[in-house]
Amino acid sequence: MDMFAHLHRLSLSWHLARKTGEVLRVMDRGTKSIQTILQYIIFNVAPTIVDIIIATIFFFIAFNYYFGLLVLVTMILYLTVTIFVTEWRTRHRREMNKAENEWQFIGVDSLLNYETVKYYGAEEIEYNRYKGALITYQQAEYRNTSSLNLLNFLQNGIIGVSLVVGTLLIGYLISLPNSKYTSGDYIMFTTYIMQLYGPLNFFGTLYRTIQQAFIDMENMFEFLSESIEVAEKPNAIDMPNGSMPLELSNVSFGYYENQKVLENISFMVRPGETVAVVGASGSGKSTLIRLLFRLYDTKSGQIFFGNNEIKDVTINSLRSSIGIVPQDTVLFNDTIEYNIRYGRPTASGEEIEDAAKAAEIHDFILTLPNGYNTIVGERGLKLSGGEKQRVAIARTILKDPAYLLLDEATSALDSHTESRIQENLIQLAKGRTCVVVAHRLSTIRHADKIIVFRDGKIIQSGTHDELIDKPGEYRELWVLQHQRH
Repeated sequence: MDMFAHLHRLSLSWHLARKTGEVLRVMDRGTKSIQTILQYIIFNVAPTIVDIIIATIFFFIAFNYYFGLLVLVTMILYLTVTIFVTEWRTRHRREMNKAENEWQFIGVDSLLNYETVKYYGAEEIEYNRYKGALITYQQAEYRNTSSLNLLNFLQNGIIGVSLVVGTLLIGYLISLPNSKYTSGDYIMFTTYIMQLYGPLNFFGTLYRTIQQAFIDMENMFEFLSESIEVAEKPNAIDMPNGSMPLELSNVSFGYYENQKVLENISFMVRPGETVAVVGASGSGKSTLIRLLFRLYDTKSGQIFFGNNEIKDVTINSLRSSIGIVPQDTVLFNDTIEYNIRYGRPTASGEEIEDAAKAAEIHDFILTLPNGYNTIVGERGLKLSGGEKQRVAIARTILKDPAYLLLDEATSALDSHTESRIQENLIQLAKGRTCVVVAHRLSTIRHADKIIVFRDGKIIQSGTHDELIDKPGEYRELWVLQHQRH
């Protein structure tokens, strides 16, 4: 549970640099290893150690020091070989884990992109990619298993030699004239020494299993040790209720060193106002939304919600106050009702339906065989892009946030549906602090202010009518889009 919670606390940049299938495999393998270690240490290691100590003392007392020394030397040699070879084998286990991570990742990645595979007729490519990763894993597994067999051979060899030496020694002592030892002692010795080597052999297996479990946990603890880039201050306060002004002051940001996606961005959105951000692809519009939602922290400059700087408020209260309709809507593989209710888990069925009606998707849902209980499929693939977007809009409407961020919120809709939903979004934005990122300029004509981005900088700002009346980037985009139609 700690691992799962930590993964959700890690930054978006960390997740974008990782493979989902690999993360899940590391998490699964690591948690099972903890269970293995606890089970073996508590129920097996302590009793085995006690068993070996008592047996060794018994041989010193019941026979003579030769047998005690034989058992002692055997144990020392056995444990030394076990530890040395097990440590040597760890690299093979690590290689196997790495190969298994890659194999699992390719399988998950390929199935998640099932449609793309079909579009390009790439079934054979994916088959060969998966086969190559599986063969690499099997080769690593072979080396790991071979090294294990070598360890078992050495362990059994040490015990076998010790048994031969011990039985020859007791046999020799019995054959001496006037010996105090009898054939019964021979049987007792062999019985006891076999019972001793049983737990000794098991102890070797325990050490190997525990060492292997620690190796399996390495990756998981590496994940747990990852620092949280976007962390809240210890004395952070909750966001006050209601809409307040949103202000950016000289905000700069880049995903990499010596690269700026946004540079010295400053503007204000008052409660009840809608500010639209437009510009060519790659101009920094979606990055701005991520900064407002605090998926990343600014490199320089400040973002204020009312009188509170974004880093001074708790992350949970910040994100609870913001509703977002992203450009790329991804749904849970659950029912439509579950996905809409995600906006406010305590909402009633009637409230969910009202939100769906406002998003112009209620009538469509009723045409489905299971209505609101229809499963949408992995990442919502059973729905079209427009249907997924309307579910996302319904979810945001249900959330009833103080701040509203719309990132190309109607990009996947047809013109007729878009015009109807646009009216609903305008109603939703009333009384709220709203920032809209748009590509189609016709959707943001109503905005109180339009800000034009280019290469991460603000080059123009004003109302639609003001920007249309003067030469510049906005008028060029407007003319270009209307020429296409």
